[in-house]
Amino acid sequence: AAMRSLPYFCRGEVVKGFGRGSKELGIPTANFSEQVVESFPSDISTGVYYGWACVGNGDVHKMVLSIGWNPFYKNIKKSVEIHIINTFKDDFYGEILSIVIIGYIRSEKTFNSLEALISAIQEDIEEAKRQLDLPEHLKLKEDNFFHLPEGKIVNH
Repeated sequence: AAMRSLPYFCRGEVVKGFGRGSKELGIPTANFSEQVVESFPSDISTGVYYGWACVGNGDVHKMVLSIGWNPFYKNIKKSVEIHIINTFKDDFYGEILSIVIIGYIRSEKTFNSLEALISAIQEDIEEAKRQLDLPEHLKLKEDNFFHLPEGKIVNH
């Protein structure tokens, strides 16, 4: 389904999530604050997406992003988890994360096992890498959106 809102540019502070990503899955994810998530356009449905991400004034990397209902809140709050396809030495809580969501990979689904979930995420990552190598997607990597003016404080 083509969504009017894509590509969607978004920026916000990285907050602590549930700590599930790194520990259980070996796949570290970054989480945006609720305010950022609530500002997402309503026509971006739940599921898995690909795009570009940049921490602070760092390099722009490929990323996969999942938008899902957070069962802890009885499905009234969406949660957004971002996996940047790059190895970072440190956590980046409190940093500004700039992302552009470009395209849709698949809908949200439940998995019977951790292994099934992990292998689905690995497939999502491979698909994201393939899509983002396409010329029309590569050009967004160079978007001026990713160049924060030096010393500029971004409103969260």
